[in-house]
Amino acid sequence: MLFGFVEIYFPMLESYALMFLIAIFAGFFGALVGIGGGIVIVPALSVVFHLPIHTAIAASIVSVIATSIAGARSYVDQQITNVRLGMFLEISTTLGALVGAFIGVMVRGWILAEVFSLLIFYMAIVSFRTRETEDKMIETGVYDRDISSDSVSRSLKLAGNYHDGALRTEVNYQATRTIEGSLISSLAGVGSGMLGIGGGVIKVAAMNSLMGVPMKVAVATSKFMIGVTAAISAVVYFIAGGINFYVVAPVALGTMLGATIGSAVMNKLHSRFIKTIFFFLMIYLGYQMFAKGMSSGFGISLPGLL
Repeated sequence: MLFGFVEIYFPMLESYALMFLIAIFAGFFGALVGIGGGIVIVPALSVVFHLPIHTAIAASIVSVIATSIAGARSYVDQQITNVRLGMFLEISTTLGALVGAFIGVMVRGWILAEVFSLLIFYMAIVSFRTRETEDKMIETGVYDRDISSDSVSRSLKLAGNYHDGALRTEVNYQATRTIEGSLISSLAGVGSGMLGIGGGVIKVAAMNSLMGVPMKVAVATSKFMIGVTAAISAVVYFIAGGINFYVVAPVALGTMLGATIGSAVMNKLHSRFIKTIFFFLMIYLGYQMFAKGMSSGFGISLPGLL
């Protein structure tokens, strides 16, 4: 009887253990670059474990909440997160997600996919070009001295500071171009709601490349924000009965553990290393979105489309 039980349930336990390990990597990776980890979890659950895509997405959404709780709390404790900036940008992100639902009825999805791919490619290039300069800007105090805040940033007190563990120095910075950053964040919300992309990638790039916020602050603030948006989606999936708790349990636990480790490591890494990882992630996402648009709009199948 005992051997029969082991024979039946061991493959299931083995699968759950593998889900747990994959989720640890996803949470760790997400904590380093400020995303939820769905870019790893959704393909893994749907391709490796052959789960329905909606089940994979629902599990990923719950894991985003888990990784946001774990990673965001650690970054807040380390005083890297700019809470005021996160709350300000979350307003436009949420509104963007709502608007996206209406836009989707009028605009073809492949057009949006191509537009977003171009936006992501542009931000990836800007981020990559500044990967070597950010540490120098921090060391010479450029973020605080040469970047002036605008009236919105001053009124909302969006300036901040944090201790950089890799450079062992205090970093003061000014958030600027807040209106432009808010508009880009609203586009991130539209893309997240319309196309199922992670808005964290676009928000991190907007904060760092456009608003003059250091990369580590952008990553930490993005982790603080993504849980709010994911929580709304998770409620919808829960009401619809799309959450498989046998899948969610190992995935959520794994992402929390991975995010906890990643958030402890991130501040000890140099910004150029984080930006390099972020660059390759954006190139991958931009290509996937471009390929999706070409397939949907013109019937052209490009390699690597998941």
